[in-house]
Amino acid sequence: MPIFANVIESAFSPLINLFESIMVFIHAHLVGGSWGLAIVGLTVLTRAVLVPLTFKQLRSMQEMQRMAPQINTLKEKYKDDKQRQQQEIMKFYQENKITPLASCLPFLLQLPVFISLFYMLRTDLKFDICGQQLREYYSRELHRPITKNSQIPEHALTAMGHTVKGLTEVGCNVVAPGSAKFLFIPDITYKATGAVLIVLIAVYIGSQIASTLMATASADPNQRRMMLLLPLVIVAFLFRYPAGLLVYWITTNLWTIGQQYFIRQRMGPSPAAPGKRTGGDGTGGDGGSPNGKPDAPRGGGSKGKPALAGVGVAGGAGSAVPPPPPRRKKKRSGRRR
Repeated sequence: MPIFANVIESAFSPLINLFESIMVFIHAHLVGGSWGLAIVGLTVLTRAVLVPLTFKQLRSMQEMQRMAPQINTLKEKYKDDKQRQQQEIMKFYQENKITPLASCLPFLLQLPVFISLFYMLRTDLKFDICGQQLREYYSRELHRPITKNSQIPEHALTAMGHTVKGLTEVGCNVVAPGSAKFLFIPDITYKATGAVLIVLIAVYIGSQIASTLMATASADPNQRRMMLLLPLVIVAFLFRYPAGLLVYWITTNLWTIGQQYFIRQRMGPSPAAPGKRTGGDGTGGDGGSPNGKPDAPRGGGSKGKPALAGVGVAGGAGSAVPPPPPRRKKKRSGRRR
């Protein structure tokens, strides 16, 4: 596992250096020297850059909702041939310029930032947060002078008959007490424990569920259920890693909640799918009935049969009345006068 982690760290090295420089700048010039707020600042900057993609995500989800009846028709038509069904659905997406994965793009594009932050909090950023006290700590532990950061071991080793923890296993609160404190979190560079961990997980899950419900209000039900399971998947490994990662994710959830509220105020509600729109009088309106179900075909024709010519419409949209039968002439009794 360490070898795999080192390979990922090497691959993300340029991004790690870039985001570290951004965080150092935010810490020094924008947030008054708080490393926790520097993580918040990095999160806000990332989400602000992704705003255009977020609007594209919303439009794609609305378009998929509008096209849902046609997609369901294709699914029903090719229900016995799953391969053909997928081909026809993808063809339908292409013809209507729908991108099904657009809803996942903002999340996927955040992953490089999240992974880079993980490696920063494990090693690189500790040199900035702990400061000179980090070298002093390892000088005492290793019983030799440490003059360069490169001399600090990343992983545990044995020195002078005792085991010394590596940089990845030591939080800044141990080396320089209070240097990595943020709100009620004692150390953002080390995993949270006890009541702090419980509160962080509770806030994270609550904010994640709220942001998912708002962001996927018009999404496909299956996609929405999958997104609601995301908090459980992330919590399964987040509690073992630096608390700063939870700060990042909680911040991005709060951003999503505020952003979705703004979008709804600006863009209005999502368009209803065909057959479910309502008219101004509360009735089915364009192709729908008061109970939300599609009306009978106009013109009086039953399903699969052509409509009769000259049929009138009365009693509301879609309620066809058949023509009256021809009147029979009454026979007159007696002689004509």
